[in-house]
Amino acid sequence: MLRAPLKLHVFSVAEDPVALGLVPSLARPGGNATGINFFSFEVNAKRLGLMHELLPKANRFAVLLNPASASSAEATSKALKEAARTLGLDIVFFNATTADEIDAAFAAFARERPDALFIAGDGFFGSRSVQFATLAVRERIPASFSTRVLVEAGLLMCYGADIVETFRQVGVYTGSILKGAKPADLPVLQSTKFEFVINRQTAKSLGLEIPPMVLARADEVIE
Repeated sequence: MLRAPLKLHVFSVAEDPVALGLVPSLARPGGNATGINFFSFEVNAKRLGLMHELLPKANRFAVLLNPASASSAEATSKALKEAARTLGLDIVFFNATTADEIDAAFAAFARERPDALFIAGDGFFGSRSVQFATLAVRERIPASFSTRVLVEAGLLMCYGADIVETFRQVGVYTGSILKGAKPADLPVLQSTKFEFVINRQTAKSLGLEIPPMVLARADEVIE
């Protein structure tokens, strides 16, 4: 009788792999899965702080969440509420789970007139880069995301784990396993490389002067 081949997995996740039940321990995965934890939610407070430095006159921030990703939306909401209290900022939450709901959220921004927009790190949101860039330009609202894809499309800034580096690490682990390494012996890695990217062209179109100290801290400035 033939045995089914053992399935081995290399994952890349934003949430805690232990909390998700993927592994019992980061240091000792102990099963047939290992991978990378790239810290999407833990850096939310840092991103809000960078937005505040980049936009020192902004006091009221809209935050767009995807409630379809309940655990990530909850983690983002909690972190930003705490960070906003520390920074003395007002935040207003909006939800969107579809392209039409993103349009509706921007219609609400037009009525509410927040000073800036914080788009939660979310796979669906990341796939709507052209829509977000188009709407942000139309509404003239400075906005940020967790990865560079939306900044390259036209948003003002991003701060988060370097996704290219994350994928590289996934490839390294996959290669090691194909050569005979056991996932149980490969500790779950956590992102150590983060990137802060600013779109200077977008800043100019919004009439924003980027503070020199913030500009100096950017890993890349898109002209």
